[in-house]
Amino acid sequence: MQNKFIVPQFIDSEDKIWGPITVRQFVLILAGGLAIFLCYKLSDFSLFLFQTIGIVVFVAVFAFYKVNGMPFHVFALNFTQTKKRPSIRIWRKEYIKTEEYKSKNEEGKKEDYIKRKVIMPAKKLSEVSLVIDTGGVYKGEKYINEESNVFNNK
Repeated sequence: MQNKFIVPQFIDSEDKIWGPITVRQFVLILAGGLAIFLCYKLSDFSLFLFQTIGIVVFVAVFAFYKVNGMPFHVFALNFTQTKKRPSIRIWRKEYIKTEEYKSKNEEGKKEDYIKRKVIMPAKKLSEVSLVIDTGGVYKGEKYINEESNVFNNK
């Protein structure tokens, strides 16, 4: 084997800058510090304390809190996308009402009827899935029986 490839390991872990602090966390803390500095310069002391508490909580949650092993910002994005556009589709099985029209030559009124779906038996379904899983190597019982009948008749 001449072609050896190095497979990267731990691709989902972030690079550490200083101790346990990652690049993303460092940038968030830096942005939070800048926001606190702006609040200090632009507002009086009591408002500054109130804003600082809010900024610290916001930065701490987005920088360090994890939900099910993923960072909070990924969780927040997934949550907002799910609320905007839910991915669960509910299927309500209904019979389709169709109309059958007779040709112009035939006299009579049109009939309404309910067309029922043909359900594949479980054995046939498992056989079809086996054919698909084997990539067509397994042809199915019907095909195998036909081949054996051809060989037995000769």
